[in-house]
Amino acid sequence: MPNSPSPTGRTDAVALTDRTDDRPVYVIGGGPGGLATAAALRARGVRAVVLEKADRIGASWRGHYDRLHLHTTRRWSALPGLRMPRKFGRWVGRDDLVRYLEKYTEHHELEVVTGVEVNRIDPHPDGSGDWQLTATGGRVLRGRAVVVATGFNHTPRIPEWPGRDTFTGELLHAAEYRNPAPYADKDVLVVGIGNTGAEIAADLTEGGAARVRIAVRTAPHIVRRSTAGWPAQATGILVRRLPVRMVDKAGSLLARVAVPDLSAQGLPRPEKGLYSRVREGAIPVQDVGLIDAVKSGRVVPVATVASFDKDAVVLADGTRLTPDAVIAATGYSRALEPLLGHLDVLDGRGRPVVHGARAPKEAPGLYFTGFTNPISGMLRELARDAEKIAKRVARAH
Repeated sequence: MPNSPSPTGRTDAVALTDRTDDRPVYVIGGGPGGLATAAALRARGVRAVVLEKADRIGASWRGHYDRLHLHTTRRWSALPGLRMPRKFGRWVGRDDLVRYLEKYTEHHELEVVTGVEVNRIDPHPDGSGDWQLTATGGRVLRGRAVVVATGFNHTPRIPEWPGRDTFTGELLHAAEYRNPAPYADKDVLVVGIGNTGAEIAADLTEGGAARVRIAVRTAPHIVRRSTAGWPAQATGILVRRLPVRMVDKAGSLLARVAVPDLSAQGLPRPEKGLYSRVREGAIPVQDVGLIDAVKSGRVVPVATVASFDKDAVVLADGTRLTPDAVIAATGYSRALEPLLGHLDVLDGRGRPVVHGARAPKEAPGLYFTGFTNPISGMLRELARDAEKIAKRVARAH
């Protein structure tokens, strides 16, 4: 194949416009969701071209912190058409996941073009129902369908705290954090107690930080990643279709058995039920060291950040701290507005109004994957979405 990708998933971007005469399906984003969808399309005889703005596939995964392991099992994290090797272990590490994505691209002979960023998506002006993509280098591409797979965690977001620009210490987003070595013997404040913030806080204590505090706006639900060999993901898969009140009650009972009460350490049990919080977009924190760190006092929960004042961080309760570094685990934005905000397919929070095999009524042939954060596991749902999207596209064309 003259246009086969290299083992890293790279294909010459210069020749891209020479290969579009058969109106392929364009998949925007070379992460797990994009690659899975491309493979599922290819398996149904539909040509798919993956457009990745970075120079390699899986770019966001390559940039995650060193100790990262999936919170979902190897079995339920594989993409369509290729199992993950058993040697990766039950909880797959960052580097092994990247290797898997590279192997996946090679195994399915996916057509991936790197170094091309799509800036805008429009219906093709000829009214045919095709799509027109405007991309870097002056490229204007035509596809019969488009799958947007740019990712749930796209653009790091740091709140506009008053006085933020005056802070004399180090302030960085969690996306820039790699390992605890630069913070040995330092006083560090982690802001945000989602899964990323919780794991970074535990990593810092194990890596020799002198003091670690974690700023908490809303106390999270904390679950064990695995209890007696039973993964939390399995529970998430089983309960996701059950009534919210039933799951909330069961979750409360399980938490009282499996998770100690950390109220005395500043981390009370949440008032709102676990599944009620999930429906609002707050996924439970899977424990990979936070519970023991808080219980032993090595990580100290504090109030959320209100403002900065030169060398000080002012908390919502009026407390003033003077940490050497502040790591903001404050989430990401989807950043879809420049790409397709003009198409009326986003909600008030900038998320697609539909996802998976459902295309917006106003935009038939436009699909989204990877913009939800399901309790059953992101990679599992990406794999399921890929098959559904491919089936719908193949049927439509």
